[in-house]
Amino acid sequence: MRIEPASTLQPAGTTLPPNETCEALARRLAAETEGEVLFDAGSRGRYATDASIYQIMPAGVLVPRTERDIAVAIDIARDLKVPVLPRGGGTSQCGQTTGAALVIDNTKHFRKLLAFDAEARTATVEPGIVLDHLNAQLKPHGLWYPVDVSTSAQATLGGMAGNNSCGSRSVAYGNMVHNVLGASAWLSDGELVDFGPLATLGPRASAIAQHLHALAQQHRSEIAERWPKVMRRVAGYNLDIFDNQSEKPYTADGSVNLAHLLIGAEGTLAYTRSLTLKLSELPRAKVLGIVNFPSFHKAMDSAQHIVKLGPTAVELVDRTMIELALANPAFRPTVETALIGMPEAILLVEFSGADKAALLPQLRQLVELMGDLGMPGSVVEMPDEAPQKNLWEVRKAGLNIMMSLKGDGKPVSFIEDCAVPLEHLAEYTDGLTEVFAKYGSRGTWYAHASVGTLHVRPILDMRTDGAAKMRAIAEEASALVRKYKGAFSGEHGDGLCRGEWIEWQFGPAINEAFRAIKTHLDPIGLFNPGKIIDPPKMDDGALFRFAPPTAPKPYKRIPLTPVLDWSAWNVQADPVTEVTTAPGTGGDVTGGFAKAVEMCNNNGHCRKFDAGTMCPSYRVTRDEQHLTRGRANTLRLAVSGQLGPDAFTSEAMHDTMDLCVGCKGCKRDCPTGVDMAKMKVEFLAHYKRKHGHTLKDKLVAHLPGYARTASHFAWLLNLRNTVPGAAWLGEKLLGFSAQRSLPAWRADTFWRSHDASLFASRDDTIAAAQAGRKTAVLFVDTFNGTFESENALAAARVLHAAGYVLHTVEKAGGHHCCGRTYLATGMVDEAKAKAGALIDALLPLAQAGIAIVGLEPSCLLTLRDEALVMGLGDKAVTVSQQALLFEEFLAREAKAGRFAPRLKPAGKPILLHGHCHQKAFGAVPPILEVLRLIPEAQPELIESSCCGMAGSFGYEASHYEVSMQMAEAALLPAVRKNPDAIVVADGTSCRHQIADGAQREAVHVAKLLDSLRV
Repeated sequence: MRIEPASTLQPAGTTLPPNETCEALARRLAAETEGEVLFDAGSRGRYATDASIYQIMPAGVLVPRTERDIAVAIDIARDLKVPVLPRGGGTSQCGQTTGAALVIDNTKHFRKLLAFDAEARTATVEPGIVLDHLNAQLKPHGLWYPVDVSTSAQATLGGMAGNNSCGSRSVAYGNMVHNVLGASAWLSDGELVDFGPLATLGPRASAIAQHLHALAQQHRSEIAERWPKVMRRVAGYNLDIFDNQSEKPYTADGSVNLAHLLIGAEGTLAYTRSLTLKLSELPRAKVLGIVNFPSFHKAMDSAQHIVKLGPTAVELVDRTMIELALANPAFRPTVETALIGMPEAILLVEFSGADKAALLPQLRQLVELMGDLGMPGSVVEMPDEAPQKNLWEVRKAGLNIMMSLKGDGKPVSFIEDCAVPLEHLAEYTDGLTEVFAKYGSRGTWYAHASVGTLHVRPILDMRTDGAAKMRAIAEEASALVRKYKGAFSGEHGDGLCRGEWIEWQFGPAINEAFRAIKTHLDPIGLFNPGKIIDPPKMDDGALFRFAPPTAPKPYKRIPLTPVLDWSAWNVQADPVTEVTTAPGTGGDVTGGFAKAVEMCNNNGHCRKFDAGTMCPSYRVTRDEQHLTRGRANTLRLAVSGQLGPDAFTSEAMHDTMDLCVGCKGCKRDCPTGVDMAKMKVEFLAHYKRKHGHTLKDKLVAHLPGYARTASHFAWLLNLRNTVPGAAWLGEKLLGFSAQRSLPAWRADTFWRSHDASLFASRDDTIAAAQAGRKTAVLFVDTFNGTFESENALAAARVLHAAGYVLHTVEKAGGHHCCGRTYLATGMVDEAKAKAGALIDALLPLAQAGIAIVGLEPSCLLTLRDEALVMGLGDKAVTVSQQALLFEEFLAREAKAGRFAPRLKPAGKPILLHGHCHQKAFGAVPPILEVLRLIPEAQPELIESSCCGMAGSFGYEASHYEVSMQMAEAALLPAVRKNPDAIVVADGTSCRHQIADGAQREAVHVAKLLDSLRV
């Protein structure tokens, strides 16, 4: 096929091809590939951003299933002259994965370990495999891939190669380029070429090598003069593979490996099919010393001395980062273990090796060194690996902790990875701090002190004057980098924010050599145009996610009256002090809802598959649409009018929000605090207001209201589960899956069968509390009161036996409800009324300081979450402060010496499945503490995400398959693996899922404790 000259392609990566071209592209991809072809506005919008400040709408998205799909897509794109942009996790911070191109997502189907040789310590992988997933497969063999980036839970090896990623331990292991042995990649003419050592190259690769060698020879003097000599240099192309300039040579023997040309090329030269990696021995032991510094300058000046001790990592965390981490309940206990007083900065100094005994002397050397430097008693020694791991998790979350700042101003990435020699690090950081102050901002510093690369981001508002300040700061920062002989791009790549600085760094001659490399490998400019070669200006407002008023299409929010109170997000922050204004003063025409949505910085942490909860739907579908980030991007695009005037209440938006199970995993796991469960409530209220509620919606929402009456007809309603055809009919009429049993109705509800002698009146309970007696209010929810009354009865007996004066709130003709079922269907006004009535009933007891103890996590925790944003005022806050789950209350009382039950051993292993909301509110550790009160008990927590039921979600026919896939990911296999174990699950829907999926009875912790009382 004839290759057209570059001038026939569309402008470099920022202008979309004509509509008819995009339509032809979509048609041909759908007809000629087996992949998912996504050309709707929402899908394109979800791939228009990465973790940078930029947004460029792609022509379309292909999620290929086979290698043939990729090869065919390249051919089609070449025919139609549409650029191609290969994409991994989409976590790049400089705009590398944004462009007006066909985006090809490698992450769903190209994530295999293709070959592994433990003896040779090599692995060949597909580009979509995630680093943590690869290392999990290597760990049993005592090996790992050591380029340990902080985004290891979501970063793909293909993306890491394109970026030349580095990681915390690069001082010991080097960058990505030092750890790649080979690559197989498609060129823009469709040829598949193997890149590797010179002696192994085929004809096409040899020709590329000869061209590269000639360029290197031609520019030898320029390279020697202009090329940064630090290891952390990732700008441009690796032209120096023939004339090494790095302080750490790319190969141990000085040989040339052509695969290194592709590392750091940002997908602009070829499309990676596979990578062959150099593995390292997994350290068997690690010790950590945390050095506390009285000044930031002292920390920077000390780094050059510390690295001489041979650590595997020296990582910085500054005072601002420390304070932000201390403000996060998930991080505070861990951070406190590392501090001596309140330092201005800390350095995490790690030593690793085969034997811990051999490492302890290095830790003592660190202590001695700091004494010699005038800082005796400044080191927290941490030889045990569990607390080390916890502290490293906080450090890895550094960027996201920093990005949790509320308001329109955000820490902006554009000079965050300049690298300077260690002897100049203190002077460089002092100089840059002065620059920030000059432009009315300041930076938060963290990361790789070991190699002179510190991540720092000044707080700028890109919607107003941020672009001008960014330009001015970058120019002064570049002068400092040149003064101290550093590299302007030291880790996160060039992309859109540093591409224009490549020529500044290397000079025009080397820049033209880079262009010659691009032209030789990709003469038509097919792959990711506008990166490295002919990049746009870093401050082109038209390319910003939040385009300023001067841009052709400025970012604007569509006015919207929210049903929940989002005013806590409707603030502005001072760029120097980071102090926020009062709630509701941020000028958001959506009342703060849009600002809450905009907190998503696209870091992709929701793509992780670790032991946390977030994001259960993505773990099943692996679709960007069904990801916290994908939903947040779609909401942002909708409320800013970029998807059309009615997009927020459209069917497309409903499809995007549909598989959100409301687990609240993102509330805890998302470092920037994106609470998608609450956002779904907001969305549903508006959507249902426009489209109306279904009969199924009404049956779910009003369950608390009709449950008392329905329970009189338990025998009749339960026929649905037993009479042939009844379940099928129910599915057709109501939408509840025929493959599910429904909760069994019963006449002996808690309110009809409880022993009145166990409970005192409200006044007597308050009087008992005032007299200093042990008291509690047992909040019995609809589910444990109607369908599983034995749990509520058991809880009452356990508390009564322990000497508590108990009260339970009731009302004439029924029982109080938290409003959860109404929230789940978008009936916020009704939820507010129900929650308000419950809070009014509980208020006098809460004011008396009496704990309100609940059994069902989703119900009780509504009092600590949604009830606070429904306009119920201070009374809701008062009640929330006393609201505790049964196990939280018992754990607290046990620690205080007020709860010491006499229990017999369970006689069986105990497995615990935590309810999603328990995890979101940190309520799983208390269950374990309570279970350990059982003699000889060693409870084991099932490492699982959502069980898949999520209230009514798993009962619905449209969600049944996804629900079961969620359960089969970890929960059900763990239950089946332990057939003799007692399974504890405090969530009613969790217990139902276990019963349906594993044919096992799971019990509430209250029921288990009651059965073991002696």
